[in-house]
Amino acid sequence: MYVKVAVLKETHPHERRVALIPPLCEKLRALGARLHMQSGAGDASFLPDTAYQDVSFLSGAGQLVHEADVVLAVQAPSLEVVDKMKPGSVLLCFVYAQKNTALVQRLLERRITCFAMERVPRITRAQSMDALSSQSALSGYYAVQLGSAHMTRILPKLTTAAGIVGPACVLVLGLGVAGLEAIATAHRLGAIVEGYDVRPETEEQAKSLGASFVNVGVDARGKGGYARELSAAEKTEVARVLTEHIQKADLVITTAAIPDRPSPRLISAEQLAGMKPGAVVVDLGAEGGGNCEGCVPGKTIMIGQVTLMAPLNLPSSLSQDASTLYAKNQFNLLALMLKDNVIRIDWDDQVLSQTALTHAGKLVHPPEKVAADLNAMAKEQAS
Repeated sequence: MYVKVAVLKETHPHERRVALIPPLCEKLRALGARLHMQSGAGDASFLPDTAYQDVSFLSGAGQLVHEADVVLAVQAPSLEVVDKMKPGSVLLCFVYAQKNTALVQRLLERRITCFAMERVPRITRAQSMDALSSQSALSGYYAVQLGSAHMTRILPKLTTAAGIVGPACVLVLGLGVAGLEAIATAHRLGAIVEGYDVRPETEEQAKSLGASFVNVGVDARGKGGYARELSAAEKTEVARVLTEHIQKADLVITTAAIPDRPSPRLISAEQLAGMKPGAVVVDLGAEGGGNCEGCVPGKTIMIGQVTLMAPLNLPSSLSQDASTLYAKNQFNLLALMLKDNVIRIDWDDQVLSQTALTHAGKLVHPPEKVAADLNAMAKEQAS
């Protein structure tokens, strides 16, 4: 007896990651998996089919998933692929249910057990499965590289016979995983770094990585490791204090993002207009609409004399390392249920129960908006 595990080739625009890397193949087989992949799944990450040992390759996604017990992917598969999956099979991927209610509806109809990688709880035991954190760390690193490449100044202090230039001032807004990695990277590259977050407990973390902390006197600690919504008065006070720091920065990196919710606005048009000529802003909240007023997700634009970058799916730009971390996150999650050549889901396991989105035709701990949207769809179909 064995568990048939299928790995899809990504089809979303600009998605270069893959859900399985060669070193994990042997480990999955040891758990009882028989591996099947879609031809060319790793090509965009420079992982050719020949790099995968003892793996069967098929060209079509439908044929691949038809008999699969477990399907692994980075982004959610298309509705057509989900229709080919057998009832009761398991899907692991990013879903973002509030943006993909049609997909969720189809998962329910097909009775697919779906584990949404963005739902992995942020608890100590689940850290090795936390794909949002692993990918965010890469985004924070790359944001500094991307921003510095568009600057007209260098990050470190440089002493030459002609004089001294630098160092540049880097301001990081939002000190989650991406923000802290951005601080560490900018500091290693020699910049003067400042960090800000509405959660005051991040001050010690920022300082430990070499940054000074911008204290605005507002505590907005929320649930699940994320910040709560600020009141109008708090937003005004935060903006007042931050403006001075924004306008003296050469590079600003904004990282405030909450899965399945719009990104909070951190920088206004007025603050952008007051920045130094040649300054650069890298908006990592672009997936949720952006942290900066006027940002165009997926585009780099000029607002006055300031470059505003709003990259999408930044981890995919580092596809080899991103695939390595993501595949290990998925492996660690799958290992909780793949044992002795069979899939056994322990619904008393906090990690599994909180990561699960659908099971046996029902939503598992559904977000309110998803449940409401699905109810509306059901009523519309009934009428």
